[in-house]
Amino acid sequence: MKVLVTGSRGYIGCVLVPMLQKEGHEVIGLDTDLYERCTFTGEVPDIPTILKDVRDVEIEDLEGIDAIIHLAGLSNDPLGDFNANLTVDINELGSIHLARLAKKVGVERFLFASSCSNYGASGSNFLDENSAFNPVTPYGNSKVAVEKALIDLADEKFHPTYLRASTAYGLSPRIRFDLVANNLTAWAFTTGKVYLKSDGTPWRPIVHVEDISRAYIAVLHAPLDEIHNNSYNVGTTTENYTIKEIAEIVKEVVPGCEVSFAPSAGPDKRCYRVNCDKIARNIHGFKPQWTARRGIEQLFEAYKQSNITLEDFEGPKYKRISHIKELIADNKLSKDFRWIKDTVEA
Repeated sequence: MKVLVTGSRGYIGCVLVPMLQKEGHEVIGLDTDLYERCTFTGEVPDIPTILKDVRDVEIEDLEGIDAIIHLAGLSNDPLGDFNANLTVDINELGSIHLARLAKKVGVERFLFASSCSNYGASGSNFLDENSAFNPVTPYGNSKVAVEKALIDLADEKFHPTYLRASTAYGLSPRIRFDLVANNLTAWAFTTGKVYLKSDGTPWRPIVHVEDISRAYIAVLHAPLDEIHNNSYNVGTTTENYTIKEIAEIVKEVVPGCEVSFAPSAGPDKRCYRVNCDKIARNIHGFKPQWTARRGIEQLFEAYKQSNITLEDFEGPKYKRISHIKELIADNKLSKDFRWIKDTVEA
């Protein structure tokens, strides 16, 4: 199958692309490469890549493509808060633009990277795919809006699927240090403190980046009647934790550290606990391999090998919002997050 992966040079894309290739697929990338300077470990997959913003995709870019895995977008709350209109422009309108072109050109499968952030402020009860949406961030709002638009586009020739991933964690060449397990482990390794910026009570489902990739591959291979216009929570039902519970696992894995709370730590309105039984039941190729403890052990070993510092992951080298602001200040990126001519490297 000829598969286009948008966001192919991002956190998930760097892990997913080699796994797709191992399955025998021909993979094409599409990425604006905002984080070209932010490779943490290993290498970004070397595949034919369209260096283009998803907002600027043209129908010619999609000709001959059998399936699209759409990962690209602004992927955390600080970026959303920086300019909420950009999250609408890129995550929502850009995604809908891509989907309409895909349908027009005859792409059969469209796998959309939705999120359990759709559920937002939902308390401690388990949520399944039929539960109400209650997003509380521009990011969550954008995912809900795209799902609704794709439902209207679905027909007998265009088969969208909505993969609502749990909060990701785990090692990737383009690792995100803002994600809870990645972040807490980095704080523990660099400072000796598992540093909580909330009171630790909110629930989160978490899933390793490799298992997210396994979910995309399994859905890509699944019969159309299982994936057509269908949503799946991605993760494992047993992998729901409070933030404090994740912190305690980090404390057990990283020697000599202690749990610490930021002076401003308080309740976080984002709280959701997710049931992932549907994907386990219906998508037979999806076999998750990771648990929180194993993933945190992996992160700890990687951080030791890299000897990363607090200044690295909390500064513009790896912190998404700080990196973007630095690019804008250096006149390399416009305020609408487009490269200024001749600054992006092919």
